[in-house]
Amino acid sequence: MMAPESRANPGVATWLGGLEPAWAMLDRASLVGLMDEPSAENRTLRLANDLTGDELTLSPVARNALVLLRGTVEGGGLNMTAAGNLSRATVSAMEEAMTWPDHDPADARRCRKVLNEADYRHLHFTRALAELAGLVEHDRGRLQATRLGRDMLDGNSRALQAVLFHLAFWRLDLAPFGRGLLDRWPQQQIGSVLWALSVSADDWQPPDILVRLCAIPSDAVLERAWDIGSLILEARILRPLYWFGLLEYRSEDEATSAGTGMPHAWRKSVLFDRFLDFEVQLRDAGSVRH
Repeated sequence: MMAPESRANPGVATWLGGLEPAWAMLDRASLVGLMDEPSAENRTLRLANDLTGDELTLSPVARNALVLLRGTVEGGGLNMTAAGNLSRATVSAMEEAMTWPDHDPADARRCRKVLNEADYRHLHFTRALAELAGLVEHDRGRLQATRLGRDMLDGNSRALQAVLFHLAFWRLDLAPFGRGLLDRWPQQQIGSVLWALSVSADDWQPPDILVRLCAIPSDAVLERAWDIGSLILEARILRPLYWFGLLEYRSEDEATSAGTGMPHAWRKSVLFDRFLDFEVQLRDAGSVRH
């Protein structure tokens, strides 16, 4: 990772194209704090663990994790393959039960007559997180809810979003979301990216602008002849944040209909500032909390 001062480097300056990145506003201690995961000791970034039921419905991941948990309980467990994936019948049932903002079952069926779990990335992502969280477990060829998972269904789900979000960005390897390009960039700087989004994405912004405002470029990003950074930011950060209900998405067609002429774009949702709380120091303006 490059130091904030490196924006004076000619390669970085060219990549920024005259933009002043949000991360450059942070003092070094705050930036270092954001590079570490949230904890009781590291209060630079805090995740709300007290979301209401209505707030949880704003997060497709949290909402559909509860759908998955109900399926494991009401059906006596969900069938799995010998390879440890959900069976095709289970995938079809989950597709009917789940709703995602960027998954159209009809479109999926036009591409494939049957869906394996790997083909339904939203379900695979949710199931992986539920397992990491200890909410479900494999038991004799079926996916079963654990005691903790059953507790979540029994009205103790206020911390569900925080648990799954922490695991997604600080434990799960999201490199496959970008086809392994650029290693794990920029997941390893997720804290600072989130803070930069908090001050940069109040209104619609295209990904090529957001990546320059929010992500510290690596040498590999700068060396590419094409703008790979914006594609990877979308794949590894923006879209998963969309699935957690923290960002809104507007397609290019929607932007055209709105008369803006802007390419597809992202902005913060109402849940973003409710869920994420930062305590940082700016280089020139003292302590800031929001």
